[in-house]
Amino acid sequence: MRLKVLPSQQNVERKRGNRFGFWFFNVTARLTGLRGAYGLLYFVCIYYLLSDSALVAESLPYIRRRFPEKGRIGQLFALYLLFVSQGKTLVDRYAISAGYEGIEIDIAGYESVRNLIASSSRGLIIITAHIGSWQVAMTALERFDRHVHVMMRPEDNEAVKGALNIGSDSERVKVILTSDALGGVIEAMKAIDSGDLVTVMGDRPYNFPSIKANFLGGEVNFPYGAFTIAAAAKCPVVVFLSAKTGPGSYVVDVSNVIQPPSGARVKKGESIAAAVQQFADILEKYVADYPLQWFVFRDIWK
Repeated sequence: MRLKVLPSQQNVERKRGNRFGFWFFNVTARLTGLRGAYGLLYFVCIYYLLSDSALVAESLPYIRRRFPEKGRIGQLFALYLLFVSQGKTLVDRYAISAGYEGIEIDIAGYESVRNLIASSSRGLIIITAHIGSWQVAMTALERFDRHVHVMMRPEDNEAVKGALNIGSDSERVKVILTSDALGGVIEAMKAIDSGDLVTVMGDRPYNFPSIKANFLGGEVNFPYGAFTIAAAAKCPVVVFLSAKTGPGSYVVDVSNVIQPPSGARVKKGESIAAAVQQFADILEKYVADYPLQWFVFRDIWK
């Protein structure tokens, strides 16, 4: 099977969030606690639901597939709750980056992954998705006592970048920019050879090579870069998904491990496609468990 570069979605993303907004929520959180900041979200998200038609149009296809039994009003209300849910994770991420320590994190599958890391001098790949809180997930990764390298595009929204400390010179967390000719692959391979962890976002292709997989009753383009790196490095891929389970609690699930694709060229292509589908299946199950915490916000089926 030959993998092809599929045309990725070229929707122009509207920049949402600004420095004043983050400052306002920060001040509110300091004065009233996280619950006070959460309360503001219910009003802010009504604004987005009524005024941001592009966001609503791109987000509804997921809601319709996930909640086909709901009528139009019910689906719009589910979308509103999805906006609120993301807002809460953004408030949490901002709080953690500002030094707040009141959020508890439970890691499902921690012992298995810790033993997997300890069994080899090489590192491994962590594949994640737009589920739960990225900042909380990074905090949880620190428990594995390995350096973490985050593969990401240059952040184009400076307000979000500054608020979440993305790209800061942390001793434990480094950024591998995917904007060079090889998409950061060489740096990722070096990190794995050094025994470090490399994280990759796996549910949106952007302009990266992708392959079709079945997801929520339709075909979706998923990027396969994480699995080509795993095949070259001969290291496993740990699926890393987080979800908010309460006002001050999260669960991070690392219980699913995908073995590196192998074989000759054609066989390896089929193995990579199978690995991508395995990831899509895991993500679909997680979305079933936490339907209002997948923040892809675009029609990935069209």
